[in-house]
Amino acid sequence: MSNSITSANAVRCVLQQYAVRSVFALAGASQSVLLDELDKNGIRIVQSRHETATVGAADGYARTRRGVGVAVINADQGMANAVTGVQSAFEACSPVVILVGREPHTWLEPEHPVDHDELAVLRHVTKWARTCHSAARLAEYVEIACRKALSGRPGPCVVAYPKDLLTREVSLGIAPATARIQRARPAPDPTAVADAANLFAHAKRPVVIAGSGAYWSGADHVLRRFSERFGVPILMNAMGRGLVPEDLNLGWPWPVAQTAVGQADLVVWAGARPTRRLGYGLAPRFSPQAHMIQIDICAEELSRNRPMDVPMLADVKLAIEQLHGALDAQGAPRGDARWLSEALVDRVGVFVEKSEQQTPQVNPYRIGTELMQRIGSGTLLVNDGAVILTRMFGVLRFSVPGAYADTYPLGSMGMGTPLAIGAAVAEQDFAADENRAPRKVVLVTGDGSFGFYPSELATAVIENLPITVIVANNRSWGNELIMQPAVIGRTLNADLGDIDYAAIGRAMGLFSEVASSNSELPGALDAVLASSRASLLDVRVTESPLEAREMTLFYTDVENTRARHFSHL
Repeated sequence: MSNSITSANAVRCVLQQYAVRSVFALAGASQSVLLDELDKNGIRIVQSRHETATVGAADGYARTRRGVGVAVINADQGMANAVTGVQSAFEACSPVVILVGREPHTWLEPEHPVDHDELAVLRHVTKWARTCHSAARLAEYVEIACRKALSGRPGPCVVAYPKDLLTREVSLGIAPATARIQRARPAPDPTAVADAANLFAHAKRPVVIAGSGAYWSGADHVLRRFSERFGVPILMNAMGRGLVPEDLNLGWPWPVAQTAVGQADLVVWAGARPTRRLGYGLAPRFSPQAHMIQIDICAEELSRNRPMDVPMLADVKLAIEQLHGALDAQGAPRGDARWLSEALVDRVGVFVEKSEQQTPQVNPYRIGTELMQRIGSGTLLVNDGAVILTRMFGVLRFSVPGAYADTYPLGSMGMGTPLAIGAAVAEQDFAADENRAPRKVVLVTGDGSFGFYPSELATAVIENLPITVIVANNRSWGNELIMQPAVIGRTLNADLGDIDYAAIGRAMGLFSEVASSNSELPGALDAVLASSRASLLDVRVTESPLEAREMTLFYTDVENTRARHFSHL
């Protein structure tokens, strides 16, 4: 290979170094040279219709493969359009690299139409954002972006560059690497491990809350061994779902188990941040007297919102392994996790009761219970929406890592569609490496959330992605339909109209069905799940008020927490 290559060629080498096999692009002339280089050398170009979806698909790709996802967009209006996708990736800690093509320097005028810092709109929702002005250094900038996106707390990074840099010949200072870069994994301080083991020795009702950090660490096997050996319940959130089988014995979805966590006397935050969904780590969700251990790869996250008894700067997998060893050395007995199951009997039962209720149209819980009978470890489920998302929390259970994704923590509705597309592309790219068939990707979404980016489903058809989209169609904004009557005695600005989403799917080339009753749902589900191409099921659902037992997110707790902030000190 000659030491003199084009800048676009050098960028392609960097992406291959990071095992990128597909990129997601909404790009015009500013990216044609780069896309041509990638396509000629085996990197797939996946199109999109809106820049937020471009970044969202790269986010889904990154989460599914636990590596870098790449989005290619234009500057100016492209960056403005991409903000929601970038912020979603930033809050979810997804290592997305956004490559932004802009006009050559010679095109810029003293009074340019976009006369401000082009990257300013993204700086606050990225780990690193730079403009490269040198063709010789463009590959270096892209490599730094990939490395920073994966290091520490993962997150999106941006490289912008004038488009004319891509065609210039450059002489490489070093030969392109052929091996994929390895991520650094900091080990815990031995003193912190000993202190954590001492807290376990005196705990009667310990729990571990496993979040996305545990997923990125690959901590599933060590968490399973730890849970089984010491009888410690693992409560899982976001990308942490499925790290331990959610058998409602030792493995629990956080949204279901959270109402009982106040009885825990020791809480281990394993790659989970004490933010709003997790009650900030404070009363009333948690006991003020509970001891806290936090394991995080990012030092700034330690003791977030609540001071931790043992803050541990470490990779989750390594920390749990060493804590396991320390407890074994002490001869720690196996605990009894039945206290958690007993505390949640009524809460688990309500979801079963609700799913079995007969309603004029489909009971929304029935979507989840019927799905659970039809999907297993060979399915990746993406959850989107508002009311339908929280109802699915109550009934969906997962048993393997990477089987679940949602729009947490930003909660931007509609992002489920591009996440599902990116996940399906990643499955096609990497399943062969693992000697398995690609997992089926299923998106459960509401009609409101589906309406944000429906045009992205054209990509699923063009790219032959056998995604199944299930639209819970209540013809309204669900939160308003349920909550507004209690507040103002009526609904206002909540009607979305009676739209035939199956017809929209068919118009875009999807296999589509409609289910308007509980009896129609099983057959319709079977049909769309069996489809070898992209499919859509329009489920006409009947909403009903949420009672206290089934509320998955207690909004009043947020206010109570603020009022009692640090009352435990």
